Amino acid sequence: MDTALEHLTKEQLIALVGERDRVIREKEAYESRLLALIDKFKRMAFAQKRERFEGNKDQVALPFGEDETRQGEQQQAFEQKIEYIRKKKPSAHKGRTPLPDHLPVEEVEIHPEGDLTGMACIGREVTEELDYIPGKYIIRRYIRFKYAPKAKNSETGVLIGELPERIIEKGIPGAGLLASVLVDKYMDHLPLYRQLQRFKRENIPIAASTIEGWARQTLERLEPLYGCLLEDTKAMGYLQADETTIKVMDSAKKGACHLGRYWVYHNPLENTVLFDYQPTRGAKAAENLLKGFRGYLQTDGYVTYEKLGRQVGVTHLACWAHARREFFNALGNDKERAETALGFIQKLYAVEREAKENALGPAGIKMLRLEKSLPVINGMSEWIKKQLEDLKVLPGSAIGKALRYSAVRWDGLSNYLYDGNLCIDNNGVENAIRPVALGRKNYLFAGSHQAAQRAAMVYSFFAICKKHEVNPYEWLRHTLKNIMAINHKNIRDLYPQNFKNNM
Repeated sequence: MDTALEHLTKEQLIALVGERDRVIREKEAYESRLLALIDKFKRMAFAQKRERFEGNKDQVALPFGEDETRQGEQQQAFEQKIEYIRKKKPSAHKGRTPLPDHLPVEEVEIHPEGDLTGMACIGREVTEELDYIPGKYIIRRYIRFKYAPKAKNSETGVLIGELPERIIEKGIPGAGLLASVLVDKYMDHLPLYRQLQRFKRENIPIAASTIEGWARQTLERLEPLYGCLLEDTKAMGYLQADETTIKVMDSAKKGACHLGRYWVYHNPLENTVLFDYQPTRGAKAAENLLKGFRGYLQTDGYVTYEKLGRQVGVTHLACWAHARREFFNALGNDKERAETALGFIQKLYAVEREAKENALGPAGIKMLRLEKSLPVINGMSEWIKKQLEDLKVLPGSAIGKALRYSAVRWDGLSNYLYDGNLCIDNNGVENAIRPVALGRKNYLFAGSHQAAQRAAMVYSFFAICKKHEVNPYEWLRHTLKNIMAINHKNIRDLYPQNFKNNM
């Protein structure tokens, strides 16, 4: 025995062993975190998220040329395959999906060649194909006639026909063109500089600054409608919230970008979406809309939402999709425990599918959840408690983090049982955010904080269009034609969800 340990008391030896065990656990936890990161990066690098072909590294290199015998064999096999394909009978087909009725039809009549004298038409065969005619630009010329009284002493002055309301006063773009520019940028992710290339192909000289001005002034016309949406969203009793980043050019630093945030709020009951741009991710940014909020608030585990969820009158709902993601990421760390947790969550989602398939109403959904989901949640709660008491589950490991993530938010994860109108997860708002992620890859950044907020307006309305299956181009063109002249009391009639009803 080491002489240095001979003089230690029993209590000191126990303390020394305990310290050694603590150091070993910390090292094991650190190793577990590193392994989890490696597993995560491997999935990011090798999962099928994008098309990438590197070839088989173990494949033997091919010779530079082939002999004539080999080429002849390949040619013969190729000819046999072509002959087989030509003689092969077409497989039975159940029929294609009918073409939509709303499309215009161009009929082309084809008569047999040759002399048809003495022959009678006994029928016809119809073949349809779907074709595309590229869009075209037009010039709409308003000709305003002037009238003057014939009598020289008449008090009536000269009369002239009034122009319809213009989106851009003294500007050349019409409502259809402006709607197309915004839909192309914010729905189809086509930056303005790429749209300029289409004008050039049509020999239409448009400067970059001109089309940027069109987009800015058009978005400014939507500000009153967006203001109504903002106030209506604040008054809603159920909101899902999430945020995403947007780079913004920083005027204070030449060539630098500021990382701002879109705070996104979704109401699943009315299918409305609101994007609110804020320069920061701090609590004050969320308070712009959620301060004084009353009702159900469903979010991920971000600490700002946790704080707002403790407000008086707020019932905070957590997201089961985020909880599931934590256990999924722990599969490489502790497969047995992670799979057990995923099995519990799978049963919860099976109940949601059953409710959807049976088209249950809120009352029926609540009863089904209390009957089938509540026992699963109670069983998972007991299981998590036992796992956290197990000394083999290291707090810093991936499985340890996943268990604590759910345990800390257990009340929030269970609160969706209170009402059949509530959702099990936050996926509705995350789906609304996806167009922003695609847009970031194309136009890269917003030119200013004001530009980012204007983009938030159009992102809000286009997200609502998607939720209500409304054509965003048709809605925006209709709105631009009417927003300048509509009575402010009726401005909510221009919401996308009201578009079909007003047509």
